[in-house]
Amino acid sequence: METQDTGIVATSEPNSIHHANHERDTRASGSASKRKRGRTATACSQCHSRKQKCDNSRPCANCLRRGVPHACHSVPGEADPTHRKATKTQNTKTIFDSDISSVEPDPALLTEAGTSSPRVGQLWNSRGAPTFYGMSYFGPQVAAKMIQGQAPDMNYGVHTPRSSASESFRNEAGPFSQLWDLLGLLPRQKSTVDRLTEKFMVELNWSIDAVHPETFRQNYNKFWDRKFGFDDITTVDLRWLALLFAILALAELLDCPQPCSPERQRESEESSLRFYWAARRAIVIAPSFYGESSDLVRAGLLVTRYLIHSGRLSESWLTIGFASRFAMAQGMHVDGERWNLPRKATETRRRLWSHLYTLDRMISLALGRPYAIADQHCLTKPVTNIWVDEMNSDEAAMAQPRPLSDPTPSIMSMFNQSLAQIIGRIQEKCFGLDPPVYDTVLNLDQELLKWKDELPPYFSLQNPDLSLDNETRPFLKWHRLYLHTNYHFARITLHRPYLLRNSIVNRFQYSRKACMESATIDLQSRLSIYNVELVERFRWGLGSHQLFNSALVLGIIGVRSPNTQESYGIIEDLEAYCEKQTSDLWMNEFGLAEVKVVQMCITRAKQLRSNTHDISSQLSSQLPMQPPAAVDYQFQIPEPRQPMPFPPEASIPFQPYFEMPNANIWADPFSSFPQVGDFDMWQEMINTIGMDNS
Repeated sequence: METQDTGIVATSEPNSIHHANHERDTRASGSASKRKRGRTATACSQCHSRKQKCDNSRPCANCLRRGVPHACHSVPGEADPTHRKATKTQNTKTIFDSDISSVEPDPALLTEAGTSSPRVGQLWNSRGAPTFYGMSYFGPQVAAKMIQGQAPDMNYGVHTPRSSASESFRNEAGPFSQLWDLLGLLPRQKSTVDRLTEKFMVELNWSIDAVHPETFRQNYNKFWDRKFGFDDITTVDLRWLALLFAILALAELLDCPQPCSPERQRESEESSLRFYWAARRAIVIAPSFYGESSDLVRAGLLVTRYLIHSGRLSESWLTIGFASRFAMAQGMHVDGERWNLPRKATETRRRLWSHLYTLDRMISLALGRPYAIADQHCLTKPVTNIWVDEMNSDEAAMAQPRPLSDPTPSIMSMFNQSLAQIIGRIQEKCFGLDPPVYDTVLNLDQELLKWKDELPPYFSLQNPDLSLDNETRPFLKWHRLYLHTNYHFARITLHRPYLLRNSIVNRFQYSRKACMESATIDLQSRLSIYNVELVERFRWGLGSHQLFNSALVLGIIGVRSPNTQESYGIIEDLEAYCEKQTSDLWMNEFGLAEVKVVQMCITRAKQLRSNTHDISSQLSSQLPMQPPAAVDYQFQIPEPRQPMPFPPEASIPFQPYFEMPNANIWADPFSSFPQVGDFDMWQEMINTIGMDNS
């Protein structure tokens, strides 16, 4: 049976030679010998790859609607029948290559490329606001090269070969595949996203100055108004999408009804974690294709606060580090006035930089790790008491800062940044490579006290003025709480290495008193927060309370001096604290581990107190009857040490305190707290302190 092919001239002679030649030609032509459909493709390459009906115009209506008229051209070798016939009479190996991705462009496009510069992809054109890149310019070039083959030749970046024009965007190993995965993590119903974002704006945003509501809502509406499909995905800004996921992660925890079942609570926590990891993915991917933006910085800040609220401090140190570098890549470490930026943009950048600076200093000091922002590399100015978010550009340019008696939401950033500068000096001088001098500690403590005295009356640590707390200033209450917590954190961390040190002249009594004072005040605020609603507790948890635990400090003080009058009150407060913590359904594993350590301190303090009373009873029974006298039950170690009748459980041979394993954790300024989950180390340290007290 004879077979005719449109591209090969067949003969009717059944000669064997002709058949042999025909088979040799067939093997040489490769894939061109396959049977072809007897029709001509007139659709453009874009409609052909999407299997859409094309109106055969150039550009066609579909390409105009999708906004890609420059990509509308005929399929190579199919548009012109004459060209098709001439091409197929040639050696078909020059047309079809074994790699389908190497399709030659249409000659018409090459002609256009010779007369005008090639156009770049849509992602390049919609890459967002202007961005400062310093001496390098990396991200968008790579994205443009990967998305469209006609991108201009770039000197920087990785040149990725162009994928086939007929291959779906879902299968490309570029930003589109990542975008599809991230968009799939959003809730299916827009009403759910609307509810969560509105919950965040109403309940949380104003207390932590997270985003500008008007700008965020504009981008939010633009995101949902886009045309769904393959082509319009390039209009999605991955940097803004990271911010949206960070907001959803926090809002999901706020949206959980109270009271609720453990299953409903677990479901809310799992949904929040999914949004959190989506935000982390978007933050990592976005700079490689889009560059940095303020949305990316804000997303990094929210992710850091999320980790602080969850008690994951080690991870928060990483996230605040890359958020700070995103900001420095845009020049935020230099004041906006030096860049000749508008007044509104300058004030917004100052507040954003203040949040980064404060969290970077505090997290680094809490973990004993270096901070990311160096003062000698920054030319910034402090935040002023002015709120430009509700002004237009002209009004912001003419606005004057308000007096301190008229606080605005930016007032907290002013005092936070000045306190963070003191915290930076504390880390440099007291927790650096050289051991500190105690006089340096006292001088830094005077700086903290001076900062406290300069606070306005409504931020005072003792008897603050509450007359300004009203509906027009709901932020004032929470900003006061955040500032107080930051102050107590700095003072406890400064004096913590001297809490357990001995001195013949009682030299370090000031540090012990300072630690006890700040820890007691902070514990009172922790106990009072359990009487409020979940939303208020959540606002409180976004502060620096999670960076340290005053209950641990007081627990160590109770073990150190179990028989003092203050110790009795400390133990009672710690027991109430543990009871409220364990009854909290929202307590995570980090909080429960801290409660376990505090309970170890309570048990050891009670044991030492009981042992001391037993020893005193034994000594009094051996002495002759004497008139009653005032007895000091605080056990003092004789100097020099004399043999004494220890009970059986305390019969371990005593070693000097500095030779005990893990004993220098509190006394050594180069050491930090053990991880709360390391119960063995905590138990060993608590036993060591109690043994030294014996």
